[in-house]
Amino acid sequence: MRADQGLGAALAAEHAAVYAYGVIGARSTGRLRTEMTAAYNAHRARRDQLRTMIVKMGGTPAEPAAVYELPVTPSTAAQAVELAVLVERRVTGAYLELAASADTALRKMAALAMQECVTRSYNLRPEIDTFPGMPPAPAASPSTSPTATPTAAATG
Repeated sequence: MRADQGLGAALAAEHAAVYAYGVIGARSTGRLRTEMTAAYNAHRARRDQLRTMIVKMGGTPAEPAAVYELPVTPSTAAQAVELAVLVERRVTGAYLELAASADTALRKMAALAMQECVTRSYNLRPEIDTFPGMPPAPAASPSTSPTATPTAAATG
């Protein structure tokens, strides 16, 4: 993946995160609202950093969509936390490919952004994926094993 593509993907994820945290924060109260506001501000700062990087590379940063479809509009604190954790996991995934850039500065920025996302997610729900940012492995069925190879009938 080229650096500009990785930056564009990360920017798109940050645009969506800013939108989602705006919704989450508006529907939260107390300590949770304080945490959601801090996450909103962190994603805004990363979004602005990415926009600046894209412009410095001679590109044109994509503008955010007017509206993003959320899997749930939170009406409880638990739903707000679940949505925030999902947002952080998706943003982490967007930075994952950028972390493989040949550019050391981009790799460092992506790694730090991923670390921030995973930390926010963990603080909301103290569990961590084996490889944050990576999609979960498909569940193995009883008839398959890790060393099995597909047969012609299975791939056909």
